[in-house]
Amino acid sequence: MSTPHTHAHPHNHAHDHAHGHALASGGRSRKLLFAFVLTSVMMVVEVVGGAWSGSLALLADAGHMMVDALALLLAVIGAWMATRPADARRSYGYGRAEVLAGFVSALGQFVLVGWIVYEAVARLLHPGEILSGMMLAVAIAGLLVNALVLRTLHGHAHDDVNLAGASLHVLGDLLGSLAAVLAALAIRWFGWLWADPVLSLLVSLLILGSAWRLLRMSAHILLEGVPDGMDSALVEASLRTADPGIRDIHHLHVWQLASGSRMATVHAELDEHADGAQALQAIKRMLLERFGIQHVTVQIDPGKCLDASGDCAGHGQP
Repeated sequence: MSTPHTHAHPHNHAHDHAHGHALASGGRSRKLLFAFVLTSVMMVVEVVGGAWSGSLALLADAGHMMVDALALLLAVIGAWMATRPADARRSYGYGRAEVLAGFVSALGQFVLVGWIVYEAVARLLHPGEILSGMMLAVAIAGLLVNALVLRTLHGHAHDDVNLAGASLHVLGDLLGSLAAVLAALAIRWFGWLWADPVLSLLVSLLILGSAWRLLRMSAHILLEGVPDGMDSALVEASLRTADPGIRDIHHLHVWQLASGSRMATVHAELDEHADGAQALQAIKRMLLERFGIQHVTVQIDPGKCLDASGDCAGHGQP
């Protein structure tokens, strides 16, 4: 019977995983930096074009892009911090900075939606003359730039909230540019000055829905919630069948540290003559192969639970 033990992964696996995560974060940093530069340049173009044409729509979209440029810069900083190694004060490293950046990004979108609604109502009440030709040219340029930026950010992991937040902002820019194009055409062909604020309100509703989903996802990770799509009760039941020597599984915790980085801690109660090392490897293998959990810490209980409180009643509960 092996003595109580922790850490169901060798050091070199942890190092390789951290190194791979750092490389992935470095690639995300370059994508985000490229998106930040393009968005900032287009923001300046829209400010000049909006002032020249007298288009409040372009100036509003420039304000939108300014907020988004700041969000992308925040995402760049978050991805860069994720590459920093663990230290004495932060043993898990700085990977969660990405999640925090996504959370702040979502909050920023709520503020932006409020501003868009305010400006749209103001333009409905007090429409002004617009040079639709200049507005259309700048709006088309913005649409192309935002499409390029969104393509650059495309393909991130579904649970990468940092790139998800950045993509959300760029998608908002893309929709804003599309609305500006449609509004410019409506003004140019039909003289419908109300088209711009009405389309802006529709875009704000789309942004609001995406912002709410991102806020819920990032907050769930920050609150150490079980990763989406994973049933902790199923994980616990499966682990009880991982090895014949396992008598019971309890104190299971499954959470997500950062983008795609799932972790778990668990107590395994073994039969008296069970092979602790074999059970440990079986638990590790099942969590990795079936549930995608790479970082696992297992406490082997040789019979009764070794918690100082001695309270392991209600197996499977924290």
